[in-house]
Amino acid sequence: MDLQLSGRTAVVTGASKGIGLACAEALAREGAQVTGISRDPGNLVKAQEELAARGLRYDVAAVDLTDADATRAAFARIGVPDILVNCAGAARRTPVDELDSVALHAAMEAKYFTYMHATEAVIRQMAERGSGAIVNVVGQGGRAANPLHIGGGAANAALMLASVGYAKAYAAQGVRVNVINPGMTRTARVDEGLEAAVRASGRPKDELLAEMVAEIPMGRAAEPAEVANVAVFLASPAASYVTGAIITMDGGVTSAI
Repeated sequence: MDLQLSGRTAVVTGASKGIGLACAEALAREGAQVTGISRDPGNLVKAQEELAARGLRYDVAAVDLTDADATRAAFARIGVPDILVNCAGAARRTPVDELDSVALHAAMEAKYFTYMHATEAVIRQMAERGSGAIVNVVGQGGRAANPLHIGGGAANAALMLASVGYAKAYAAQGVRVNVINPGMTRTARVDEGLEAAVRASGRPKDELLAEMVAEIPMGRAAEPAEVANVAVFLASPAASYVTGAIITMDGGVTSAI
């Protein structure tokens, strides 16, 4: 299927590794002109080299998206893209006995405000232009409470509500906003979550990982590229009548309608 993305501009946040990098690669393969944003310049250079080795052009910009002014300045330089895919920020999993106001604020700064700052920097200009697509890669932690992920889960829940609110507010002006909620995905985040689970339970990491996988009806974690495929579809004209959607990608774990 031709997703009609050739020549379109896209910005991917959190784009130096994991799902963000997979989204950047998938968009570039469809012919989009992609700029990746992340805080760490070194990781961005590695990502740029990785995609260049695959014959893909990839522009990068090191930006701390927790800083609203820095985010606005970065998008002023980059320009308002046709597509924004938000993957930046990851709230640390924290055992409930370690959870305090500092950890809760950090979770919102890391996950909620990074997405909101990027969205705020472009969505009104997209509306003035009459077109734009935003895809927020959020996570099932906002729907299913986890004692190890209270702060991050709250940020995810807030992101879902804000995303659908923006979708409704700007639909008539040609801007679409959609959410993907991945479940367990093969990224470094799995190890970080497992470390928190080990601290909370005292059980071995291998045992906890096997238990997590056993709960997935498909019998495996998702690959970042699988999430990226859905993100690219939602960002494309092929999904022109899809907005305000929250799409679960958890291998069948969620069995509710």
